[in-house]
Amino acid sequence: MPLNGNSSQPRRWPTTLLVVLAAVALLAAFVFRRDEAVPVRTARVEQGKIRSMIATNGKIEPVSNFEAHAPVAASIERVLVKEGNAVRKGQLLVVLDDADARTKAAHAETQLKAAQADLAAIERGGNQEEVLNFDVQLTKARTDRDTTQHNLDALKKLQQNGAASEGEVREAENALARADSQLTFLKQKQSKRYSKAEIAHVEAQRDEARAEFEAAQDTLAKSNVRAPFDGIVYSLPVKQGGFVANGDLLLQVADLRTVLVRAFVDEPDVARLAAGDQIQITWDAVPGRIWTAAVTGIPSTVKLHSSRNVGEITSVVDNKDLKLLPNVNVGVTITAAEHDNVLIIPREALRTDDSTPYVLLVAGRKLARRNVETALSNLTQVEIKSGLSANDLIAINSVNGKTIGEGTRVKF
Repeated sequence: MPLNGNSSQPRRWPTTLLVVLAAVALLAAFVFRRDEAVPVRTARVEQGKIRSMIATNGKIEPVSNFEAHAPVAASIERVLVKEGNAVRKGQLLVVLDDADARTKAAHAETQLKAAQADLAAIERGGNQEEVLNFDVQLTKARTDRDTTQHNLDALKKLQQNGAASEGEVREAENALARADSQLTFLKQKQSKRYSKAEIAHVEAQRDEARAEFEAAQDTLAKSNVRAPFDGIVYSLPVKQGGFVANGDLLLQVADLRTVLVRAFVDEPDVARLAAGDQIQITWDAVPGRIWTAAVTGIPSTVKLHSSRNVGEITSVVDNKDLKLLPNVNVGVTITAAEHDNVLIIPREALRTDDSTPYVLLVAGRKLARRNVETALSNLTQVEIKSGLSANDLIAINSVNGKTIGEGTRVKF
Protein backbone atom coordinates (compact mmCIF):
# COMPACT_ATOMS: atom_id res chain seq x y z
CA MET A 1 0.00 0.00 0.00
CA PRO A 2 1.25 3.44 -0.60
CA LEU A 3 2.60 5.18 2.44
CA ASN A 4 0.74 8.44 1.61
CA GLY A 5 -3.01 8.28 1.21
CA ASN A 6 -2.82 11.06 -1.43
CA SER A 7 -0.33 9.34 -3.59
CA SER A 8 -3.10 8.16 -5.78
CA GLN A 9 -4.04 11.81 -6.78
CA PRO A 10 -2.32 13.23 -9.96
CA ARG A 11 0.24 15.95 -9.40
CA ARG A 12 -1.30 19.18 -10.91
CA TRP A 13 0.77 21.95 -9.29
CA PRO A 14 3.07 22.48 -12.34
CA THR A 15 0.02 23.39 -14.47
CA THR A 16 -1.24 25.87 -11.88
CA LEU A 17 2.16 27.42 -11.73
CA LEU A 18 2.20 27.87 -15.46
CA VAL A 19 -1.15 29.63 -15.35
CA VAL A 20 0.07 31.97 -12.63
CA LEU A 21 3.23 32.73 -14.53
CA ALA A 22 1.26 33.49 -17.70
CA ALA A 23 -1.02 35.88 -15.79
CA VAL A 24 1.98 37.62 -14.31
CA ALA A 25 3.51 37.91 -17.76
CA LEU A 26 0.30 39.36 -19.17
CA LEU A 27 0.07 41.84 -16.31
CA ALA A 28 3.70 42.82 -16.76
CA ALA A 29 3.16 43.32 -20.47
CA PHE A 30 0.11 45.48 -19.76
CA VAL A 31 2.03 47.52 -17.20
CA PHE A 32 4.98 47.77 -19.57
CA ARG A 33 2.78 49.00 -22.38
CA ARG A 34 1.11 51.44 -20.00
CA ASP A 35 4.52 52.75 -18.98
CA GLU A 36 5.26 53.39 -22.67
CA ALA A 37 2.65 56.23 -22.66
CA VAL A 38 4.32 59.66 -22.33
CA PRO A 39 2.83 62.19 -19.88
CA VAL A 40 2.15 65.43 -21.75
CA ARG A 41 0.95 68.96 -21.16
CA THR A 42 -2.06 69.85 -23.27
CA ALA A 43 -4.18 72.85 -24.20
CA ARG A 44 -7.61 73.42 -25.72
CA VAL A 45 -8.08 75.45 -28.89
CA GLU A 46 -9.87 78.58 -27.71
CA GLN A 47 -11.99 81.15 -29.50
CA GLY A 48 -11.33 84.78 -28.57
CA LYS A 49 -9.28 87.90 -29.20
CA ILE A 50 -5.61 88.13 -30.12
CA ARG A 51 -3.41 91.17 -30.39
CA SER A 52 -0.09 91.58 -32.15
CA MET A 53 1.99 93.84 -29.92
CA ILE A 54 5.24 95.76 -30.32
CA ALA A 55 7.00 96.66 -27.08
CA THR A 56 9.62 99.40 -27.11
CA ASN A 57 10.71 102.58 -25.36
CA GLY A 58 9.99 106.25 -25.94
CA LYS A 59 10.48 109.78 -24.69
CA ILE A 60 8.04 112.49 -23.68
CA GLU A 61 8.24 115.86 -25.45
CA PRO A 62 6.12 119.01 -25.23
CA VAL A 63 3.65 119.59 -28.06
CA SER A 64 3.70 123.37 -27.63
CA ASN A 65 7.21 124.31 -26.53
CA PHE A 66 8.96 127.66 -26.12
CA GLU A 67 12.68 128.08 -25.57
CA ALA A 68 14.23 131.47 -24.78
CA HIS A 69 17.93 131.96 -25.52
CA ALA A 70 20.15 134.91 -24.69
CA PRO A 71 20.31 137.20 -27.77
CA VAL A 72 23.69 138.59 -26.65
CA ALA A 73 26.12 138.10 -23.79
CA ALA A 74 24.55 139.85 -20.81
CA SER A 75 23.90 139.68 -17.09
CA ILE A 76 20.59 138.46 -15.67
CA GLU A 77 18.87 141.49 -14.19
CA ARG A 78 15.70 139.80 -12.92
CA VAL A 79 14.19 136.30 -12.74
CA LEU A 80 10.48 136.59 -12.01
CA VAL A 81 9.43 132.91 -11.98
CA LYS A 82 10.52 129.55 -10.59
CA GLU A 83 10.75 126.17 -12.21
CA GLY A 84 7.32 124.52 -12.12
CA ASN A 85 5.39 127.79 -12.05
CA ALA A 86 2.27 128.13 -14.19
CA VAL A 87 2.47 131.28 -16.34
CA ARG A 88 0.02 133.26 -18.46
CA LYS A 89 0.45 134.49 -22.02
CA GLY A 90 2.38 137.79 -22.08
CA GLN A 91 3.70 137.42 -18.52
CA LEU A 92 7.22 138.82 -17.99
CA LEU A 93 9.55 136.00 -16.97
CA VAL A 94 13.21 137.04 -17.25
CA VAL A 95 14.86 140.43 -17.80
CA LEU A 96 18.41 140.85 -19.13
CA ASP A 97 20.60 143.94 -18.80
CA ASP A 98 19.77 145.69 -22.09
CA ALA A 99 21.74 148.96 -21.77
CA ASP A 100 24.15 148.00 -24.54
CA ALA A 101 21.29 146.81 -26.73
CA ARG A 102 19.49 150.14 -26.32
CA THR A 103 22.62 152.03 -27.38
CA LYS A 104 23.01 149.88 -30.47
CA ALA A 105 19.34 150.29 -31.30
CA ALA A 106 19.57 154.07 -31.11
CA HIS A 107 22.68 154.14 -33.30
CA ALA A 108 21.09 151.81 -35.84
CA GLU A 109 17.97 153.98 -35.95
CA THR A 110 20.08 157.07 -36.71
CA GLN A 111 21.89 155.24 -39.50
CA LEU A 112 18.60 154.09 -40.96
CA LYS A 113 17.11 157.58 -40.99
CA ALA A 114 20.24 158.97 -42.69
CA ALA A 115 20.13 156.28 -45.36
CA GLN A 116 16.42 156.88 -45.94
CA ALA A 117 17.09 160.63 -46.33
CA ASP A 118 19.83 159.96 -48.89
CA LEU A 119 17.53 157.74 -50.90
CA ALA A 120 14.73 160.30 -50.76
CA ALA A 121 17.17 162.94 -52.05
CA ILE A 122 18.06 160.71 -54.98
CA GLU A 123 14.40 160.22 -55.79
CA ARG A 124 13.87 164.01 -55.73
CA GLY A 125 17.01 164.64 -57.77
CA GLY A 126 19.20 165.98 -54.95
CA ASN A 127 18.92 167.74 -51.61
CA GLN A 128 16.54 170.67 -51.17
CA GLU A 129 19.08 173.37 -52.14
CA GLU A 130 20.16 171.43 -55.21
CA VAL A 131 16.55 170.87 -56.24
CA LEU A 132 15.74 174.58 -55.89
CA ASN A 133 18.78 175.63 -57.94
CA PHE A 134 17.96 173.07 -60.58
CA ASP A 135 14.35 174.25 -60.75
CA VAL A 136 15.61 177.81 -61.42
CA GLN A 137 17.88 176.57 -64.21
CA LEU A 138 15.07 174.53 -65.75
CA THR A 139 12.68 177.50 -65.62
CA LYS A 140 15.25 179.77 -67.27
CA ALA A 141 15.90 177.17 -70.00
CA ARG A 142 12.20 176.92 -70.78
CA THR A 143 11.93 180.73 -70.93
CA ASP A 144 14.96 180.98 -73.23
CA ARG A 145 13.54 178.31 -75.48
CA ASP A 146 10.14 180.05 -75.66
CA THR A 147 11.83 183.41 -76.42
CA THR A 148 13.96 182.03 -79.27
CA GLN A 149 10.90 180.30 -80.73
CA HIS A 150 9.00 183.62 -80.64
CA ASN A 151 11.92 185.44 -82.29
CA LEU A 152 12.13 182.84 -85.05
CA ASP A 153 8.42 183.04 -85.76
CA ALA A 154 8.63 186.86 -85.96
CA LEU A 155 11.65 186.83 -88.30
CA LYS A 156 9.93 184.35 -90.63
CA LYS A 157 6.97 186.72 -91.01
CA LEU A 158 9.32 189.66 -91.65
CA GLN A 159 11.19 187.59 -94.21
CA GLN A 160 7.95 187.08 -96.13
CA ASN A 161 7.64 190.91 -96.34
CA GLY A 162 11.33 191.34 -97.19
CA ALA A 163 12.03 192.96 -93.82
CA ALA A 164 14.36 190.17 -92.60
CA SER A 165 17.21 188.47 -94.41
CA GLU A 166 17.75 184.76 -94.82
CA GLY A 167 20.83 184.97 -92.59
CA GLU A 168 18.84 186.49 -89.75
CA VAL A 169 16.31 183.67 -89.97
CA ARG A 170 19.07 181.05 -90.06
CA GLU A 171 20.65 182.63 -86.95
CA ALA A 172 17.30 182.54 -85.15
CA GLU A 173 16.89 178.86 -86.06
CA ASN A 174 20.34 178.09 -84.64
CA ALA A 175 19.48 179.95 -81.43
CA LEU A 176 16.29 177.87 -81.08
CA ALA A 177 18.24 174.66 -81.62
CA ARG A 178 20.68 175.64 -78.84
CA ALA A 179 17.80 176.49 -76.50
CA ASP A 180 16.08 173.14 -77.22
CA SER A 181 19.35 171.34 -76.61
CA GLN A 182 19.88 173.07 -73.27
CA LEU A 183 16.33 172.31 -72.13
CA THR A 184 16.65 168.66 -73.17
CA PHE A 185 19.96 168.37 -71.34
CA LEU A 186 18.46 169.76 -68.12
CA LYS A 187 15.46 167.44 -68.35
CA GLN A 188 17.71 164.43 -68.84
CA LYS A 189 19.87 165.61 -65.96
CA GLN A 190 16.80 165.85 -63.79
CA SER A 191 15.69 162.27 -64.55
CA LYS A 192 19.13 160.64 -64.80
CA ARG A 193 21.22 162.64 -62.42
CA TYR A 194 22.37 159.54 -60.53
CA SER A 195 23.71 156.40 -62.17
CA LYS A 196 22.31 152.96 -61.42
CA ALA A 197 25.45 152.11 -59.46
CA GLU A 198 25.05 155.22 -57.29
CA ILE A 199 21.40 154.44 -56.61
CA ALA A 200 22.21 150.79 -55.80
CA HIS A 201 24.91 151.91 -53.36
CA VAL A 202 22.53 154.17 -51.45
CA GLU A 203 19.83 151.46 -51.44
CA ALA A 204 22.33 148.97 -50.04
CA GLN A 205 23.26 151.42 -47.28
CA ARG A 206 19.57 151.78 -46.44
CA ASP A 207 19.00 147.99 -46.37
CA GLU A 208 22.04 147.44 -44.18
CA ALA A 209 20.95 150.16 -41.77
CA ARG A 210 17.44 148.69 -41.65
CA ALA A 211 18.77 145.20 -40.91
CA GLU A 212 20.95 146.54 -38.10
CA PHE A 213 18.02 148.43 -36.64
CA GLU A 214 15.70 145.41 -36.80
CA ALA A 215 18.38 143.22 -35.22
CA ALA A 216 18.83 145.75 -32.42
CA GLN A 217 15.06 145.87 -31.88
CA ASP A 218 14.93 142.06 -31.79
CA THR A 219 17.72 141.98 -29.22
CA LEU A 220 15.81 144.46 -27.07
CA ALA A 221 12.63 142.39 -27.34
CA LYS A 222 14.44 139.16 -26.43
CA SER A 223 16.10 140.83 -23.46
CA ASN A 224 12.65 140.95 -21.86
CA VAL A 225 11.39 137.36 -22.02
CA ARG A 226 7.60 136.96 -21.95
CA ALA A 227 5.45 133.83 -22.07
CA PRO A 228 4.08 133.33 -25.60
CA PHE A 229 1.17 131.20 -24.30
CA ASP A 230 -0.28 129.79 -21.09
CA GLY A 231 1.98 127.03 -19.80
CA ILE A 232 4.43 125.78 -17.20
CA VAL A 233 8.10 126.71 -16.73
CA TYR A 234 9.75 123.29 -16.84
CA SER A 235 13.38 124.35 -17.24
CA LEU A 236 15.07 127.42 -15.72
CA PRO A 237 18.87 127.05 -15.74
CA VAL A 238 19.67 130.73 -14.94
CA LYS A 239 19.73 132.74 -11.72
CA GLN A 240 19.28 136.42 -11.01
CA GLY A 241 22.63 138.22 -11.08
CA GLY A 242 24.25 135.53 -13.21
CA PHE A 243 25.86 135.97 -16.63
CA VAL A 244 24.93 134.27 -19.88
CA ALA A 245 26.77 134.02 -23.19
CA ASN A 246 25.15 134.59 -26.55
CA GLY A 247 22.80 131.68 -27.29
CA ASP A 248 22.65 130.27 -23.75
CA LEU A 249 19.31 128.77 -22.72
CA LEU A 250 17.33 131.05 -20.39
CA LEU A 251 14.17 128.97 -19.82
CA GLN A 252 11.68 126.58 -21.38
CA VAL A 253 7.90 126.88 -21.19
CA ALA A 254 5.40 124.29 -22.41
CA ASP A 255 1.69 123.64 -22.36
CA LEU A 256 1.82 120.22 -20.70
CA ARG A 257 -1.91 119.49 -20.82
CA THR A 258 -1.05 117.48 -23.91
CA VAL A 259 2.36 115.96 -24.56
CA LEU A 260 4.02 114.09 -27.40
CA VAL A 261 5.45 110.60 -26.99
CA ARG A 262 8.19 109.74 -29.49
CA ALA A 263 8.70 105.97 -29.61
CA PHE A 264 11.56 104.07 -31.26
CA VAL A 265 10.48 100.96 -33.21
CA ASP A 266 13.10 98.47 -34.38
CA GLU A 267 13.49 98.19 -38.15
CA PRO A 268 11.90 94.68 -38.56
CA ASP A 269 8.66 95.95 -36.98
CA VAL A 270 8.38 99.25 -38.87
CA ALA A 271 6.32 97.78 -41.72
CA ARG A 272 3.68 96.61 -39.22
CA LEU A 273 2.88 100.18 -38.11
CA ALA A 274 -0.07 102.26 -39.24
CA ALA A 275 -1.57 105.57 -38.25
CA GLY A 276 -4.30 105.03 -35.69
CA ASP A 277 -2.64 102.02 -34.00
CA GLN A 278 -3.46 102.05 -30.29
CA ILE A 279 -0.59 102.50 -27.85
CA GLN A 280 -0.12 102.24 -24.10
CA ILE A 281 2.45 104.31 -22.20
CA THR A 282 3.89 103.45 -18.81
CA TRP A 283 6.39 105.29 -16.61
CA ASP A 284 8.33 103.65 -13.80
CA ALA A 285 7.93 106.77 -11.66
CA VAL A 286 4.14 106.22 -11.58
CA PRO A 287 3.73 102.43 -11.09
CA GLY A 288 0.47 100.94 -12.33
CA ARG A 289 -0.55 104.00 -14.34
CA ILE A 290 -1.27 103.48 -18.05
CA TRP A 291 -1.81 106.30 -20.55
CA THR A 292 -3.54 105.43 -23.81
CA ALA A 293 -3.31 107.16 -27.18
CA ALA A 294 -3.20 106.47 -30.93
CA VAL A 295 -0.31 106.69 -33.37
CA THR A 296 -0.45 110.01 -35.24
CA GLY A 297 2.89 109.91 -37.10
CA ILE A 298 4.51 106.83 -38.65
CA PRO A 299 8.19 106.56 -39.74
CA SER A 300 9.24 108.04 -43.06
CA THR A 301 12.78 106.71 -42.67
CA VAL A 302 14.91 104.43 -40.50
CA LYS A 303 17.87 105.88 -38.66
CA LEU A 304 20.45 104.91 -36.07
CA HIS A 305 19.37 105.51 -32.47
CA SER A 306 22.07 104.50 -29.99
CA SER A 307 22.98 101.05 -31.37
CA ARG A 308 19.57 100.34 -32.97
CA ASN A 309 18.15 100.99 -36.43
CA VAL A 310 14.72 102.39 -35.64
CA GLY A 311 11.75 104.20 -37.09
CA GLU A 312 10.20 106.91 -34.95
CA ILE A 313 6.47 107.11 -34.29
CA THR A 314 4.73 109.99 -32.54
CA SER A 315 1.49 110.23 -30.62
CA VAL A 316 -0.26 113.02 -28.73
CA VAL A 317 -1.19 112.02 -25.17
CA ASP A 318 -3.80 113.60 -22.90
CA ASN A 319 -1.94 114.82 -19.80
CA LYS A 320 -4.48 116.99 -18.00
CA ASP A 321 -3.18 115.95 -14.57
CA LEU A 322 0.35 116.98 -15.67
CA LYS A 323 1.91 113.71 -14.47
CA LEU A 324 3.98 113.09 -17.61
CA LEU A 325 6.98 115.43 -17.72
CA PRO A 326 9.13 116.48 -20.70
CA ASN A 327 12.26 114.43 -21.40
CA VAL A 328 11.31 111.40 -19.26
CA ASN A 329 11.82 107.90 -20.67
CA VAL A 330 8.69 105.73 -20.89
CA GLY A 331 7.67 102.25 -21.91
CA VAL A 332 5.50 102.01 -25.04
CA THR A 333 3.37 99.08 -26.21
CA ILE A 334 1.84 99.37 -29.69
CA THR A 335 -1.10 97.26 -30.82
CA ALA A 336 -0.05 96.60 -34.41
CA ALA A 337 -3.09 94.40 -35.17
CA GLU A 338 -6.10 92.91 -33.38
CA HIS A 339 -8.47 90.08 -34.41
CA ASP A 340 -11.57 89.13 -32.45
CA ASN A 341 -13.57 85.87 -32.36
CA VAL A 342 -10.74 83.76 -33.84
CA LEU A 343 -9.16 80.41 -32.92
CA ILE A 344 -6.13 80.73 -30.64
CA ILE A 345 -3.51 78.27 -29.37
CA PRO A 346 -0.46 78.69 -27.14
CA ARG A 347 2.57 79.69 -29.17
CA GLU A 348 4.64 76.85 -27.69
CA ALA A 349 2.19 74.27 -29.12
CA LEU A 350 2.98 75.31 -32.70
CA ARG A 351 5.64 73.31 -34.52
CA THR A 352 7.30 73.78 -37.91
CA ASP A 353 8.52 71.18 -40.38
CA ASP A 354 10.12 72.43 -43.61
CA SER A 355 8.40 75.79 -43.07
CA THR A 356 5.03 74.05 -42.69
CA PRO A 357 3.33 74.83 -39.38
CA TYR A 358 1.55 71.98 -37.59
CA VAL A 359 0.32 70.84 -34.19
CA LEU A 360 0.04 67.46 -32.45
CA LEU A 361 -3.65 66.74 -32.00
CA VAL A 362 -4.62 64.40 -29.16
CA ALA A 363 -6.70 61.61 -30.77
CA GLY A 364 -7.70 59.12 -28.06
CA ARG A 365 -4.43 58.10 -26.44
CA LYS A 366 -2.23 58.91 -29.40
CA LEU A 367 -0.92 62.07 -31.09
CA ALA A 368 -1.77 62.88 -34.70
CA ARG A 369 -0.06 65.52 -36.82
CA ARG A 370 -2.37 68.28 -38.05
CA ASN A 371 -1.10 70.94 -40.49
CA VAL A 372 -2.48 74.41 -39.78
CA GLU A 373 -2.60 77.87 -41.34
CA THR A 374 -1.66 80.72 -39.01
CA ALA A 375 -2.29 84.48 -38.96
CA LEU A 376 -1.51 86.86 -36.12
CA SER A 377 0.89 85.93 -33.37
CA ASN A 378 2.40 87.48 -30.27
CA LEU A 379 4.76 86.33 -27.56
CA THR A 380 2.31 83.81 -26.08
CA GLN A 381 -0.41 83.06 -28.65
CA VAL A 382 -0.96 82.19 -32.32
CA GLU A 383 -4.11 82.64 -34.41
CA ILE A 384 -5.20 79.55 -36.35
CA LYS A 385 -7.01 80.28 -39.63
CA SER A 386 -7.58 76.62 -40.65
CA GLY A 387 -6.77 73.06 -39.58
CA LEU A 388 -8.33 73.05 -36.10
CA SER A 389 -11.69 73.54 -34.42
CA ALA A 390 -12.63 75.14 -31.13
CA ASN A 391 -12.02 72.87 -28.09
CA ASP A 392 -9.66 70.53 -29.98
CA LEU A 393 -7.07 69.12 -27.55
CA ILE A 394 -3.46 69.59 -28.61
CA ALA A 395 -0.15 68.59 -27.02
CA ILE A 396 2.32 71.22 -25.89
CA ASN A 397 5.25 69.09 -24.72
CA SER A 398 6.10 66.08 -22.59
CA VAL A 399 6.29 66.34 -18.84
CA ASN A 400 9.32 64.08 -18.54
CA GLY A 401 11.35 65.62 -21.37
CA LYS A 402 10.80 62.77 -23.85
CA THR A 403 10.39 63.60 -27.50
CA ILE A 404 6.83 63.42 -28.77
CA GLY A 405 5.51 63.23 -32.32
CA GLU A 406 2.90 61.69 -34.54
CA GLY A 407 1.80 58.30 -33.15
CA THR A 408 3.22 58.85 -29.66
CA ARG A 409 1.08 57.18 -26.98
CA VAL A 410 0.27 59.72 -24.29
CA LYS A 411 -1.29 59.99 -20.87
CA PHE A 412 -2.44 62.95 -18.87
